[in-house]
Amino acid sequence: MTNMKAILRYAHKLRIQDRYVVELVIHEVSQTRRQPLGLKYRLVCTDFKTGSRVLMDNHHPKGPHIHIDGQEVPYEFVNEEKLISDFKEIVLERMRIKL
Repeated sequence: MTNMKAILRYAHKLRIQDRYVVELVIHEVSQTRRQPLGLKYRLVCTDFKTGSRVLMDNHHPKGPHIHIDGQEVPYEFVNEEKLISDFKEIVLERMRIKL
């Protein structure tokens, strides 16, 4: 199986109140042992005032997981819509900002 080029499926970047930077990027990639979902994603919200950060990504070898202020927890990926929804919910809960 030949590896296909990554296809950008979703990209959104914004600044909120000159304090937060939010970036959501999802690429479709070849489904391989290293990328069994056929997706590579990185969703991040950083508070530059406090240094607080929420990051969801799925790099090899860890697979889907969440970083919240230095702690890392596994994440069960269902689909892209749920991923984005879960990210927004975590950011609201942890950082008190609505995306």
